[in-house]
Amino acid sequence: MLLMEREVISTSLKALTINLDRTTYGVFAEIGGGQEVSRNFFQAGGASGTIAKTISAYDKQYSDLLYSNNQATKRYVSCQRLEEMLDCEYNQLIGSLSDKRESPTRYFVYANTVSTINYKKDNVSHGWMGCRFQLEPDAEPNEIIVHIGLHEKDNVLQQNTLGIAGVNLIYACFFHHDRPNSFIQSLLDNLSTDRMEITMIRMKGPQLNYVDNRLLAVQLVKNGMAKAIMFDRYGNVQEPDDMLYKKNVLAFRGSFRPITYAGFDILKSSYALFKRDEDYDKSNTLSFCEITLDNLLNPEDQNIDERDFLDRVDLLNGMGQNVMVSGFREFYKLVHYFSGFKIHKLRLVVGAETFEKIFDPRFYQDLRGGILEAFGKLFPANMKMYVYPGLKPETSELIKSGDIRFTEETKHLYNYLIAGRRILEVTEINKKYINIFSPMVLQRIKAGDDSWEKLVPVYVAETIKKKNLFGYR
Repeated sequence: MLLMEREVISTSLKALTINLDRTTYGVFAEIGGGQEVSRNFFQAGGASGTIAKTISAYDKQYSDLLYSNNQATKRYVSCQRLEEMLDCEYNQLIGSLSDKRESPTRYFVYANTVSTINYKKDNVSHGWMGCRFQLEPDAEPNEIIVHIGLHEKDNVLQQNTLGIAGVNLIYACFFHHDRPNSFIQSLLDNLSTDRMEITMIRMKGPQLNYVDNRLLAVQLVKNGMAKAIMFDRYGNVQEPDDMLYKKNVLAFRGSFRPITYAGFDILKSSYALFKRDEDYDKSNTLSFCEITLDNLLNPEDQNIDERDFLDRVDLLNGMGQNVMVSGFREFYKLVHYFSGFKIHKLRLVVGAETFEKIFDPRFYQDLRGGILEAFGKLFPANMKMYVYPGLKPETSELIKSGDIRFTEETKHLYNYLIAGRRILEVTEINKKYINIFSPMVLQRIKAGDDSWEKLVPVYVAETIKKKNLFGYR
């Protein structure tokens, strides 16, 4: 999805505008990608009125000496290290200069910790950048933290991208803080998603308390700036790599409008199957309820109903579930996305009806390798698909994966995956819940038919009635 058209200011003009504002004064602390952000401010001119200090604690031991409050910290390119940098530099800046500047000053600290591409070009290029800043002199600071992925295959190009992104962030903090959508779009000014991806953004502070970071995150996906965003079970926006790092993952796609007994049974029964793995570890396993962006957009105006979206997330969080929003229509793209992270095992659970569509070659005609190319991405070595059965209405018999209609070619493909235990049946199910669907519940809620309450978990029913969700009156 393309970003909305709007006026884009050049990087040099953004830096110069801040340099000429005598009320802004701050520190630049940059690790891993050179001092590219401060360089833009120096080159723009007038930097002496803006820059108190620049520093690049590139050596890991020196970085620990300056910033680490916890010697157990092992990941230098992490949100924790960025927070430590912001804390140290901001406290030092305020402690040193707060009573020494003659004119009213809004202090700020910009920091980043980045892993740019190495000589072998075999590492993941990404980083954290953040800004802690005052919007008024002597005021409590606000803070904005962003995680980025760098896509260019050249170190110098990545450094240039990082420099532009940093200027965009600082400029947005002072000029777009009151317009969240403009804020996130401006982060890619003079850049493109081919060069950089934003996978997480979080705002907090006295002037930013009005911002719901969940809405901000889903706008990243809507604007095409991120492929997916994630919330933990408490509703906090999380960076995918940090959340997924060396985890086992179970993902279930749905509309969850609202989550029903059937949806909850799918999660419960598929998780029970996952627990049978020999090296299963509860503390290291995450389950996700995944919602596609198409499922959130109003078909008439292609906008997100923010209240409806938050209601769904709140209900899922209330049921103890992590939530993911993605722009992936095809399942193989979803799996391919997960494959980009260091996760141990991936399990994708689908219903029998959806499973039949996955084996339909018509959905892969845009791929040169057709269904074989798609399945190569859909079934990496650590991936298995769980199939939750359907129900034949005329006989009440279960519809299992082998009961769907295959072509002669796809039948062989199915047999191969079954023989390799890459496709598994979900067996520990509650049969009476199978034919409960979210649209059915939603229709009954809007019609005032109280029978819907028996189709959803008690917590969900009580919350819908208490908050008048999904058209309940």
